[in-house]
Amino acid sequence: MPLCTEQELLNFMRETAYKPMTYKELEKHFGIEDAAEFKEFLRMLTEMEQEGKILLTRSDRYGVPERMNLLRGRIQTHPKGFAFLIPDDKEHPDLYIHANDMKGTMNGDIVLARVSAKNENGKLEGEIVRIVKRAVTQVVGLFHNHDSFGFVEPDDKRITKDVFIKSENFKGAVTGQKVVVNIITYPEGRTAAEGEIIEILGHKDDPGVDILSIIRKHGLPESFPGDVLEEAEAAPDSITEEEIVQQGRRDLRNRVIVTIDGEDAKDLDDAVNVERLPNGNLLLGVHIADVSYYVREKSKLDEEAYNRGCSVYLVDRVIPMLPHRLSNGICSLNPRVDRLTMSCEMEFEPGTMKRVRYDVFTSVIRTVERMTYTNVRKILNEEDQEVTERYAGLVDTFKLMKEMALGLRDMRMRRGAIDFDFQESKVIVDTEGKPVDIVKRERSIAEQIIEEFMLAANETVAEHFHWLKVPFIYRIHEEPTNEKLMTFMQFASNFGYAVRGKGNTVHPRALQTLLEEIRGKKEETVLSTMMLRSMKQAKYEAESLGHFGLAAEYYSHFTSPIRRYPDLVIHRVMREVLENGGALPENRYDSLNARMPDIALQSSERERVAVDAERDTAKLKKAEFMLDKIGEEFTGIISGVTSFGMFIELENTVEGLIRLSDLTDDYYHFHELHMALIGERTSKIYRIGDEVEIRVSRVNMSDHTIDFEMVNMKPRSAGRVNWVDVRGQGGGGGNAARKRKKLNAAGRFVGVGGDHGGGRGGKGPGKKGGVREDRRKHKVNDGGARAVEEAPAVDLDGGFYNSVVSGGGRRKKKAKAPAPVVETQKAKGAAPVIEKPKAESGVRSDSKTSSVASPKKRRGPVLDMWGLPRSGNYKTIDDEADGGKSYGKRKGRDGGDRGRGGAEVRGKKQVSKTEAVVPKPSEGDKPRRRKKKND
Repeated sequence: MPLCTEQELLNFMRETAYKPMTYKELEKHFGIEDAAEFKEFLRMLTEMEQEGKILLTRSDRYGVPERMNLLRGRIQTHPKGFAFLIPDDKEHPDLYIHANDMKGTMNGDIVLARVSAKNENGKLEGEIVRIVKRAVTQVVGLFHNHDSFGFVEPDDKRITKDVFIKSENFKGAVTGQKVVVNIITYPEGRTAAEGEIIEILGHKDDPGVDILSIIRKHGLPESFPGDVLEEAEAAPDSITEEEIVQQGRRDLRNRVIVTIDGEDAKDLDDAVNVERLPNGNLLLGVHIADVSYYVREKSKLDEEAYNRGCSVYLVDRVIPMLPHRLSNGICSLNPRVDRLTMSCEMEFEPGTMKRVRYDVFTSVIRTVERMTYTNVRKILNEEDQEVTERYAGLVDTFKLMKEMALGLRDMRMRRGAIDFDFQESKVIVDTEGKPVDIVKRERSIAEQIIEEFMLAANETVAEHFHWLKVPFIYRIHEEPTNEKLMTFMQFASNFGYAVRGKGNTVHPRALQTLLEEIRGKKEETVLSTMMLRSMKQAKYEAESLGHFGLAAEYYSHFTSPIRRYPDLVIHRVMREVLENGGALPENRYDSLNARMPDIALQSSERERVAVDAERDTAKLKKAEFMLDKIGEEFTGIISGVTSFGMFIELENTVEGLIRLSDLTDDYYHFHELHMALIGERTSKIYRIGDEVEIRVSRVNMSDHTIDFEMVNMKPRSAGRVNWVDVRGQGGGGGNAARKRKKLNAAGRFVGVGGDHGGGRGGKGPGKKGGVREDRRKHKVNDGGARAVEEAPAVDLDGGFYNSVVSGGGRRKKKAKAPAPVVETQKAKGAAPVIEKPKAESGVRSDSKTSSVASPKKRRGPVLDMWGLPRSGNYKTIDDEADGGKSYGKRKGRDGGDRGRGGAEVRGKKQVSKTEAVVPKPSEGDKPRRRKKKND
């Protein structure tokens, strides 16, 4: 071992006075003289440099990345190509990486990046300097054969480029099969990654291949290695009296202890009992299977459990952390058999539920009954007399449990814990894996009993070992960032609710008070959803940093060692501390203390993988469940609003998207602050929590997405006249079904309307003199005038071209802007004549009404991609593309505020936000003459 550890070396290099040093200078500084120590020191330097923790400069000197304006972190890519760097330094904000600066990195890679810029919103932007460690080594996707070569389209949409496969690496795969590809070379520039097929899962439509693809995509192991199974088989089937006596375990086999789990649960790792003591207090005992007794540290079973991190519960199967021999056998608290456990007993005052005493110890128990949530609920709610009679001896126990659980919950609520009551669901599949039903998971009093008892035990154990100051793993939930908190508070204020706080902090009690205020109200869904989105994710940490959501100062996971690795490690530490009189030997303390941060990080990462896999399978089966329901109508609730549409959640928790392009009755603006879509013409508002009637329109099984459409949605063109330019003396309007007038940019009223022809103030049917322009498509009618032919609606994915701003037309392809022209009629029936714009008019022409344009060199208002002035608080897709830079108020050249009142003051004339203008031509450009149309 070197005289200095890795952490000591990093701390030294991070000192302000440190200047990059050579290995010889570092050797001298740390006083390394022994040859073996020097060799170990060089090995540590090399490993740290390879991992990007330190850098070697061109002059062969070592330093830390942050002192060289570099950041080390993990890449999180987005399906659109850009990414974010999540720095190792928790205090440093995330770094935005543009798609052009990715340098061939893939999702999850560990990289070094340099901060290159800061945008107008204060967000940091950067570029990749070096890829330290690759995270993606295998890709699962759909194979496409192109004879001499092939491509694999990745299932993970965060891998934005296909993987190239040479013909010799096909391994017999054919088009349409799901395959697993091993990456040979990684992407570089425009060159795609190259791989070789190592496994063919089957055709994408074969039963079971869909779930198998998700398992491979997330790298979940399907089976246990042989040496792990051998260790599991060596575990005993029962325990002996000698074991109990030898270990000094407390005998609780005479207590009335039960397990309460779901009907299909087989790994029963927690049991409970309650008593009313002679002094009137309530005693709660929580007993957890002592898995650490059978899974020894650094054994093959322990290494496999560490790598898996947790059990994964997919729709049709469970991928356990431990082999069934243990999880369903000797470690499962099956009824009426002896089992070794770790116990936590707590005594509470009945009124305040204040904990007055507790004890943590090793024990042996024998549960009297294996209860289910359903049966406990039936007993407590007196729903089933037969079930009540069957468990008559336990009825009083369950009633006392109910009293205690409700008391513990009230205590938590008074303390300020946040209780999100979101509905969860379970997809029921048949023997072939086909979804047959979706049922909601109940959260009855039976589930609440176990939930409250486990929370109490976890808090007690965390507090006890925190004060013992031993290495431990805590479950933490950090406070939300000030930015997200302020955004939510501003959002809540739009509904008339105030969230009280001190400075930039808010106590969780204030948020729970808000949840209680909105319960049962229409805005409950929208506010609770937005509150949850403002929170950080809970994770594991080697330090006790508190749990914001539970309003708990100390919290850990102690109650599920069969399915969570952190719980298993905690049990190992607990038993070792208890066996050594409440402390750890010094060498053991240092060893555990060094490992805990790594275990916490690994457990958090594996938990994220498990959650993603569970969501993917649920999403897949929900999409499959809706396949035969296309065309059916349902009632749903708006669960999310974005710039490209809104998400609707049905009663069975299935979620689908109504694209903005499918909202054809109006043009809608997205208001991010209010999380709402607002109709431009009708002022109709769609926001989270609103109830809507929808029809299932599309199901995409490749992306596992569902599209909805509104029921009775009128087309956008109904009752709406297209933009036209009406000029000249020609008549028209005699046959007009409708006639409107619109104020153009020049301040004149322009007649809009008529089915055929039409001139300003004209009468009678369309004549040659009447010219009508539509922005999309024209045809010549019998009268010689241009008549409008409505172009069919185009379904553009995401609604990009159908998104709206003031004025609300569809986006046209950009073209070089010619000089503005004015069409006039010299005589009735004559062809249009092009005239140069009059300099004295001083008004630019409207892009829709073609008013007179000014030749003066004067800058007009800033235009968006539709040729409309960017003003007001409308956020468009353009604003999304430029990072929101153009959103909200904007300053003009003279410092004027363009966002106030939707108008910019320019001299004596105000230009309203609804006016459309044409950009001024560059110098030297001459107006183009239109070719005469032959009648």
